[in-house]
Amino acid sequence: MARTRSACLEVESSGEMLNRVNSAARVAILLALLCSCYAPSSCSSSDDAAGASGMAMAAPTNLLTLTVDQSGKGDYRKIQDAISAAPANSTTRTVILIKPGVYSEKIVVPRDKSYLTLIGTSANATVITSNESWKSTDTSPTVSVLASDFVARRLTFRNTFGTSAPAIAVRVAGDRAAFYGCSFLSFQDTLLDDEGRHYYYGCYVEGGTDFICGNGRALFEKCHLHSTSPNGGAFTAQRASEPDSTGYSFVRCKLTGVGAGTSILGRPWGQYSRVVFALTDMSAAVNPRGWDHWNNTSKER
Repeated sequence: MARTRSACLEVESSGEMLNRVNSAARVAILLALLCSCYAPSSCSSSDDAAGASGMAMAAPTNLLTLTVDQSGKGDYRKIQDAISAAPANSTTRTVILIKPGVYSEKIVVPRDKSYLTLIGTSANATVITSNESWKSTDTSPTVSVLASDFVARRLTFRNTFGTSAPAIAVRVAGDRAAFYGCSFLSFQDTLLDDEGRHYYYGCYVEGGTDFICGNGRALFEKCHLHSTSPNGGAFTAQRASEPDSTGYSFVRCKLTGVGAGTSILGRPWGQYSRVVFALTDMSAAVNPRGWDHWNNTSKER
């Protein structure tokens, strides 16, 4: 049932995605006066294409399509089996269509599986889930994305471990990854945006403590962040360890929670942590003090 086809509207090339990242990031940069937060190359619109092409390979023109269906009507019953079947070190994109269902399995997209796209029917109907606290960065997340040029659409990534310890739903450690219309569910450290440049559009991220964290350089556009913490919560914990390297930009997003003043915007995991919110709707759940220096006043910059 595997097949090859040409251009597919569901898949956005790395160059197109990064062009969009550059434009939206510039909104946050201009409003927040933080030019180093996300824009990877220049700040002039005429250089968008040049900046994107410098970061991404040319878009593949052919697609290998595989189907995952728990009922046995697809190419594979498990998502990991389909990922393993994708060609290694490919310069063409492999699309894995995932039929509705709750897939209780750990997923790893290894570094040699570049240009891989996972597509669900809807985030509510297609769920990847596990139940493990953060014991190992390499093995504990429900989903680990290590490859470059990864794309996910309309999927829910979930870790049901609970509130007693950090539990990662997704770790993103490859370069040029993009997520569209996806949901990320856990409590502490839900989304470990760990390393590389990433884009999130129309996504829902839920947690209570530091639930978007890591040392990545990421743009979140039109995303919904929801805090489930009854008190003392934090939306972000960015981990930049040197100036002008990484950070998170949130543009045209929405922040909600379970009670008034129950969550701060973020706290610095690293010495040079960097987070920008622009054109964002913040509910009463956001504590008016905004930020916390995490018992280290030297991180207040």
